[in-house]
Amino acid sequence: MIYLVEDDESIRELVVYTLNSQGLEAQGFERPSLFWKAMEKEQPSLVLLDIMLPEEDGLSILKKIRIRPDVRKLPVIMLTAKGSEFDTVVGLDSGADDYIPKPFRMMELISRVRALLRRSEDNGAEEYRMENLYVCPGRHEVTVDQEPVNLTLKEYEMLCLLLKNSGTVLSRTQLLNQIWGYEFDGESRTVDVHIRTLRQKLGSAGDLVETVRGVGYKISGKCA
Repeated sequence: MIYLVEDDESIRELVVYTLNSQGLEAQGFERPSLFWKAMEKEQPSLVLLDIMLPEEDGLSILKKIRIRPDVRKLPVIMLTAKGSEFDTVVGLDSGADDYIPKPFRMMELISRVRALLRRSEDNGAEEYRMENLYVCPGRHEVTVDQEPVNLTLKEYEMLCLLLKNSGTVLSRTQLLNQIWGYEFDGESRTVDVHIRTLRQKLGSAGDLVETVRGVGYKISGKCA
């Protein structure tokens, strides 16, 4: 079950209809109070949250979700207006798993939802240990030499995907489709930029991420 909190009736009905037509059971709520009542009866597998809502805004709802032990790991995608509002959400690092600016394409939304559902299933996954690198998907924890490393969402997802497929070369196209969750419209240089910053942040463990010229990237060796 996917919950959508959106006060715009036309958007709410279209998104719920599209999700259901794609085999993703969904329910929409106009007001946060109705959403919280539904949460008491059934916890969803994912929440789509608008920001500008009556009663309380989407960021307030997200913060409440993240401090409740029973639902704090619930996947959340924020639906945001373009411009300063979007920038503010990103700057706050509010704990959302993904952000989709309005207006958005329905099939892009479906792809992003499916990608996040797949990633959330993997979050109960094993821990990854390789040399001085440690990653715990369940806690979103990354350390190098036992020191915490702060990664952006995309950097973190890319690292986990490379570790999960250690020893296998992943092409730029594979990384774009699996990390961004849809047919990305930008250039493949996007992957190169994220890999470069990932290596920099990993410091002495950055060399674990290898470039396979003309193909893509991989992490060699076996995870402990």
